[in-house]
This record gives sequence, structure tokens and C-alpha cells, in this order.
Amino acid sequence: MKKILIAGTNSGVGKTTISLGIMQALTKRNMKVQPYKVGPDYIDPSYHTFITGRNSRNLDSYMLDDEKLKYILNEASKDADISVIEGVMGLYDGLGINLDSCTSSYASKLLKAPVILVINAKAMAASAAAMVLGYKMLDENIKIGGVIVNNVKSKSHYEILKESIETYAKVEVLGYFPPNKEFSLESRHLGLVPSVEIDSLKVKFNNLADEIEKYIDIDRIIEISETENVESEFTLDEFIENNKVKDKSIAIAYDKAFNFYYRENIELLDKLGLKIKFFSPIKDKEVPEADYIYIGGGFPEIFCEELDKNEYMRNSIKKAHERNIPIYAECGGLMYLGENMLDNENKKYNMVGIFKGTSKMTSSLKRFGYCFGEAKEDTILAKKNQIIKGHEFHHSIFESNEPCAYIMRKERAGKIIDEWEGGYSKNNTLATYLHTHFYNNLECIENFLNRGSK
Repeated sequence: MKKILIAGTNSGVGKTTISLGIMQALTKRNMKVQPYKVGPDYIDPSYHTFITGRNSRNLDSYMLDDEKLKYILNEASKDADISVIEGVMGLYDGLGINLDSCTSSYASKLLKAPVILVINAKAMAASAAAMVLGYKMLDENIKIGGVIVNNVKSKSHYEILKESIETYAKVEVLGYFPPNKEFSLESRHLGLVPSVEIDSLKVKFNNLADEIEKYIDIDRIIEISETENVESEFTLDEFIENNKVKDKSIAIAYDKAFNFYYRENIELLDKLGLKIKFFSPIKDKEVPEADYIYIGGGFPEIFCEELDKNEYMRNSIKKAHERNIPIYAECGGLMYLGENMLDNENKKYNMVGIFKGTSKMTSSLKRFGYCFGEAKEDTILAKKNQIIKGHEFHHSIFESNEPCAYIMRKERAGKIIDEWEGGYSKNNTLATYLHTHFYNNLECIENFLNRGSK
């Protein structure tokens, strides 16, 4: 199996740009590139998918155990020529100081993927060797297959960096990349703009790949990627066999306002026999006739005017709720199912109105990070006292007097560091800020499917 993990020394080092450029360069060589992202990110994977034409997969060791991570790697890469995994934050950054807790380094060890380390070498010379040596020595079980030095303006500067790193750190340097504003990606409050919104991406990424080929040894990266296979004991076969449904469908919101989904979530629903019907809350007149509805996260606050204007769709979803169709909504979906939404200028827009309350944008992130919810009552996903792991990452709050369905907790190093209430359940509708991966608790899907027959 060919696979590499591209990691940075820290966030903002240029890891994503380098990763995207390498994916595009490999794709232009007519290789089938299977992309992955360490952690819970939805936006970087949207770029991966845009470039490779293959759905990027999240490798999140908070929500999924080792066997499930290896299963996802093996399943997605069956017909791929090479797997490219983009790391998260810095190589050793995760939950607390445990190097094996939700870090890119742990993913590289678990999946036997050599690390290509990206460093910011601006205004550095031999000191770059000390940096690389430190990353190499902190966990000697990590295989750093090569280094890429970023923000290097001249060939002469690069030669100094290369010689010092290879002499003192004994790690091969695979090339460099000069600073270039042409390849910066638009940003907004939750990170990079999702690929579905940018028309010029194809030209930009093609140009990026051409530049990557000039400065970085792609042939050598392919050689380094030759690694042994990993085996997984996890299988979905028994679960699917025991929970297969017939002649049922699920409507899934998917457009520029709602596009944050783990691909495995949708694929699992398909494997269970549900017919997938995608729809746009912005453009379509009504939700498709279906036995279930799933509304993921995204950026509804950016498109609240369009969502407000589509009164037919809003009424259609509310009527589905009134008919007791099971509806599950995450984050942006919660905002959409409330009564109103305020944009950044405090202008009010009408939303679906299943839950009484108003979504408001804030100046800072709210409830950022990994957390879990304990159900206070039976919902369409969880029985009372059942726990669902996930993460929250939002710039909004939902002001409501509706009773909350979950006790939410954030735990670090075995201690609860924060606790709050969240999520709203009414009849067969559940809306919550918590994003979750269905593999993390398959009983949730069993509960969801069972609610459809009531």
C-alpha cells in the first residue's frame, strides 16, 4: 500500500497548501489519489475531494477506535494508487500532552504511514536542523520520511537548509516551496471557504501542482510512500445484515449552505438499504418524499436570506416534522430548524420554526472542541443515559427556552472541565450542535431507523 501523512510543525505552516499541491500533482500524473484528513475537519476534505475526484475521509481517533480507523483507510483505498493523509495542527498536537491522543503522529504510527514534515523555514538556516531533529526525537517510533521547507525565497537559501537538516538531523529534504500569495485560499470565521463556493479552484490548483513539481521531488515522495498494509478487525457486515431496511428513503440536505457530512455516515445509510435523495434547502421547492430527513452542518448564516426566501421549503420541512417523519439536524441544521436567524448585521430572517428560538452569530467560537452528550431522555438517536461522542465548532448561539435533550461534557485527561446542556428534541425531530460520526455508536443508527416505523 502506498501512503503518506503530510504534517506540519504547527498550524499555519502551509501544510494544507502543500498537501493540496501534492494531491493535485499526483492526480495530474493520472494516479488515483485517496485523500484523508486527521481530525474532525469538514472544510479541508472538501478541497481534497475537489482535487482528486474521490471523497476524502476523516481519521478521527477521538470518535473512532483504532480498528475503525484502519477499516476506513482500507475500505476507501481499495482501488487507489496512493493515499495522502493531511494531518491536523502540529505533528504532536492533540488532546492535552498525550502524544498518542488524537494526534497526527499517532495516526501515522497506527496506519504505518511515513510522515512528510512541513516546516516554515523563513529567516532560518542551520536552526532548521534543530527543529527537525526535535520532531524526530520526541517519538522515535515516528518515521519521518522527508521534510519540505516552506517560505524559502531562493535556491541558495534552500541549499543551506537542506545541507544542515540532512547533516544534523539525518532526515532527507524533499524540496522547498517559495512564498506565493496566488495560492492562498479565502478564509472566513470557521476556516477555509468550502470548495463548492469557489469557481476558480480548478485553475488555481492546476497552477499549484505545476509549481509543486518545480520545487518538490514528487517521484521521491511516491517511493517513500511504499509501506506495509494494515489489517482491521472491524466489520459492518453483521450490523448491516441485522438492520437492513427495504423500500425506505432518506432526504439529505446538500448545497452551499449545508455540506458538512462525514462521508461514511451517508454511505452507511446507503448500505443499510435507504435510498438517498439529496435536496437543496436554498433552491428546491420542497423536501423530497422520504421516510427520514438528515440536515448536516455548513454555513446557513451566510445564506440566511436565500433560506428565508424559500418559504415553500421551510413549510415543507415543518410539515414533515408534523407528520412525525424522523428529522436529524447537526449544527447548521439546528440553526435552520429554529424560528429565526440573525446575520452579522443583526438582521432577522425566518427559518423553519420547529424549535422556538433564534440563532445569533458571535464574535468568537463557542463550545469549540471534542465533547460528548448524555441523553436526558429518549431521542431519535439515543436512549436515555446513552452517550454520543462528537465535536462542536460554531460561531453562533441558539437562544431558546426549549428544554435541552442532552447534558454536554468536555473531558480532558480524565477530568470533566466543562458541562452544559444542549440539543433539542421534539417528537421525531432532534437538532444539536454536536457533530458525530455514525461509526462511533452504531446503536444510534439502529434507534434512528426504528423511529421511522412509529
